[in-house]
Amino acid sequence: MKKLISLKYKPILIFVLIIAFFSVLKAIFHFNLPDQLSGGIRWLGLIAMMALGIHHHKVTVWIIISMFVGAEIGYDFPAVAQQLNIFSKIFIKLIKCVIAPLLFGTLIVGIAGHSNLKQVGRLGWKSLLYFEVVTTIALAVGLIAINISKAGTGITQINSSEAIPATIKQQGWKELVLHVFPDNFIKAISEGQVLQIVVFTLLFAIAMMFVSKETRKPFLTFAESLSSIMFKFTDIIMKMAPLAVGGAIAYTIANMGIDVMRNLISLLATLYVALIVFVLVVFVPLIIFLKIPIRRFINHVTEPISIAFGTASSEAALPLAMENMEKFGVSREVVSFVLPTGLSFNLDGTTLYLALASIFVAQAAGIELTIGQQIIMMLTLMLTSKGVAGVARASLVILAATASSFGLPEWPIAAILGIDALMDMGRTAVNTLGNCLATVVIGKWENELNIPKTKNEELV
Repeated sequence: MKKLISLKYKPILIFVLIIAFFSVLKAIFHFNLPDQLSGGIRWLGLIAMMALGIHHHKVTVWIIISMFVGAEIGYDFPAVAQQLNIFSKIFIKLIKCVIAPLLFGTLIVGIAGHSNLKQVGRLGWKSLLYFEVVTTIALAVGLIAINISKAGTGITQINSSEAIPATIKQQGWKELVLHVFPDNFIKAISEGQVLQIVVFTLLFAIAMMFVSKETRKPFLTFAESLSSIMFKFTDIIMKMAPLAVGGAIAYTIANMGIDVMRNLISLLATLYVALIVFVLVVFVPLIIFLKIPIRRFINHVTEPISIAFGTASSEAALPLAMENMEKFGVSREVVSFVLPTGLSFNLDGTTLYLALASIFVAQAAGIELTIGQQIIMMLTLMLTSKGVAGVARASLVILAATASSFGLPEWPIAAILGIDALMDMGRTAVNTLGNCLATVVIGKWENELNIPKTKNEELV
């Protein structure tokens, strides 16, 4: 009965949504419609969206709905919207508290979870070399894209009690290097020093590789349990994401005005254009150069990418991606090592997004960053972005930590939160595509790629 009702009214709801969409465009781009008429149409469209949302229980759907509801509340009821940022503040606090245990657990499992260091050594350095080269290119593409579009420029500063620094603190190379190494791990956690947490965890995991299996097994089991628990912890936090998004957008529009949506739409467009450019200039030439059958590869990656795009989680697509890459012709040994490792170390879409978003935050705050400062920030992101790809919208964790480490304000992150669900789908899909391609590349490099030849599939 519910299906019949939803099918019966779906054309009407879609029609109302289209009208509402044009009404939102009117508010942003100042089309000439009577305010009362456009306001009524907008609320009618929002009611229709919520009616459709009742049939979907995915957080992503409700995040998109709450984004529009929050925008309307901020536009129509600014006094109420001023109080709603409490939800986004709680959300960001909870997301920040996840980072240390999540990084600690996932990096230890990813590095120390292999029984024989000599056996995986060659495969490991080849994978890490490939990962770092490709993610560096992704950072460069993102950095160039945001400096061209300048999506964050022109946002009016929110009236906030937060102190906004005029510039990032200047540090010499000695101070920068010394700051990377922790003198107290607990202190690094309490102060949110992500780089120090990563360095300590990497050294800890490597040390675990040199002790006997019996000695490291209990702690490895603990790390696996910790990772699983923190993934579920993050899932619980994400349940309040729609409230956080709605509150963030409402507060942002109440303080900045509806014009901020143009900046956010510009950021969203910049990201997707940059992702497409990255795929075209890096992945496609690599596929052609290595003579990988394009049609066969597309057939085997389409479903995992679709899952990653819909759920905004690389971890959700991992089991199917592993199965399909074996069917494609990559050996099980290569697949079982490269794909899980790539989940932590090969975040092409996420690193590109972080380059965009971090510079967007600085632009929104009116902070001028030199090329040198931007490069230092990108190198930091290259390290701190490892280990959290399996969690939906986990890049918010890294973005918030990076902003804090470099003295950037948090209020632009609250604005980004409103469209983060839409950005997360694109960057996660590219993460999954990049990991599938990495598996094929390493498999070919190791001579463990056996592709059955068929008449219907072309090499290029």
